[in-house]
Amino acid sequence: MTTARIALPDKLIPIFQGEADVRGSYGGRGSGKTRSFAKMIALRGYIYGMGGVSGQLLCARQFMNSLADSSMEECKRAIEDEPFLAAYYEIGDKFIRSRDGRIWFAFAGLDRNIASIKSKGRILICWVDEAEPVTDEAFTTLIPTLREEGEDWNAELWVTWNPKRKKAAVERFRNSSDPRVKVVDLNWRDNPKFPAKLERDRQRDLAERPDQYDHIWEGGFATIIEGAYFAASLTTAKAQGRIGRVAADPLMTIRLFVDIGGTGARADAFTMWATQFIGKEIRVLDYYEVVGQPFDAHLAWLRSRGYTPDRAQIWLPHDGATQDKVIDVSYESAFKKAGYTVTVVPNQGKGAAAARIEQTRLMFPRIWFNADTTEAGREALGFYHEKRDEVRGVGLGPEHDWSSHGSDSFGLMCVCYEEPYESKPLSYPSLGYA
Repeated sequence: MTTARIALPDKLIPIFQGEADVRGSYGGRGSGKTRSFAKMIALRGYIYGMGGVSGQLLCARQFMNSLADSSMEECKRAIEDEPFLAAYYEIGDKFIRSRDGRIWFAFAGLDRNIASIKSKGRILICWVDEAEPVTDEAFTTLIPTLREEGEDWNAELWVTWNPKRKKAAVERFRNSSDPRVKVVDLNWRDNPKFPAKLERDRQRDLAERPDQYDHIWEGGFATIIEGAYFAASLTTAKAQGRIGRVAADPLMTIRLFVDIGGTGARADAFTMWATQFIGKEIRVLDYYEVVGQPFDAHLAWLRSRGYTPDRAQIWLPHDGATQDKVIDVSYESAFKKAGYTVTVVPNQGKGAAAARIEQTRLMFPRIWFNADTTEAGREALGFYHEKRDEVRGVGLGPEHDWSSHGSDSFGLMCVCYEEPYESKPLSYPSLGYA
């Protein structure tokens, strides 16, 4: 009996072992996941055909206007790389099929042809490549069509994608606890055949496009947009290991920096960063953001986190001393009534937003983030960007959007940072001893 050997990245091996309903991989550029899945679908077709099973291997994408937009070329190259697969399949300009007539490839776009997939013949595997934009509706229609099964096999859904949005429909598979859903992250460092050309591209992006690097190469969500004020700083913080597990010092004050929203239905977000200044480090422990909630909701969160008046102090922007239009009381007086020590930071005047941005950039090298509890806040920092007049090419200052509230309270923290006092070494006069 002849045994064929297929080379795969090590992390993919368990994905293709055993039984499954869904197999998948996500990550950044250069991981080899597309070529690996193309090779494996051809291999599985070979195994099915040699075992007497007939059916189609459906290769789908959300958008496919023609075969040029499909995975056909990847499948062809994957087959040609393996002599035994090249001998089994017949490859034409517009088709791939087994020479025994049992297995054939089909290619479809889910945006226009999803309804027609219901009427397709026996689907053994449906591989959806570039699955990030695939909609819930498409998956809801597609999955019930994968109903074929036989002895020791069943129809399977395969998905590969580069993450972009946390709420993308395909993310359901990453978060599944079902043992028959096998999904793994795969990035450039997992590819044993990572090309030298791509390594040069990666290094160039790391140096020249740090705001996009994590999304492009490390499989991160697109939480940092090009031109964001703090994109490079966040990328550097991650590269230096300053985003991870950061514990609070139980002996030090928790400092809570606030950007005030409101209690109306259309109020801006109310945000708070919980931090500690320890030596020359700023430890960012927690982030809170809500819209339209009453003051009691903020107090409840503070208590649930242990940020009680005996441990924590509050810093408010200048409007913290003015009354809220709905509750007719200022946040300063409300927090003081709850027992907190409150500092209202004076109005910085014209150019305050620009000053906060520059001070934040200056402070960033000494900032450490607790990853799990500050993720939403870091998303805001990564999106905070300049509003521009595209016609004239003129910057109009920070864009006031969902990201500006968390960024403003973060900037308040940086403006209020206190440089620790360092005593100078004592200089004793010489006593003249030999």
